[in-house]
Amino acid sequence: MGKILLVFATRTGGTKAIAELIAEGVRDAGHEAVVKKINEIKSEDDLNGYDGYAFGSATYHGQMITSMKQMLFLAERADLKDKSGGSFGSYGWSGEAPGRIFDTMKNIFSMKMVSQGPLMIKASWVEGAAQAAGEYGKSLAAGI
Repeated sequence: MGKILLVFATRTGGTKAIAELIAEGVRDAGHEAVVKKINEIKSEDDLNGYDGYAFGSATYHGQMITSMKQMLFLAERADLKDKSGGSFGSYGWSGEAPGRIFDTMKNIFSMKMVSQGPLMIKASWVEGAAQAAGEYGKSLAAGI
């Protein structure tokens, strides 16, 4: 059984809800999912001990939340190369954050990213969101 860490940055709770739905998919695939709010990651050591990772942020004014940017700098010093990876986020209008996180994980950290790319969901309550997030979690788990 593998262990996947899902870290989220949120302003209103929407991205947290998506993280929880992805975690359900990971668990349905027979793996352990650990969901943490961004402020629980204080150093690169907090990222050790996992087989896969998914980082998520809401898009706010076309950007990821600042605390996610800061966490990505920490993650650059962690040993994430060749680990399973994915990114996710909620958005109101544009939704750039998950794509930027995905590209960082793939190109800077050299992670094995899920084939479907970043998961962008307007809100966890939108029709089909729970199923899409669950399938994303299963895909993430399949990569470990």
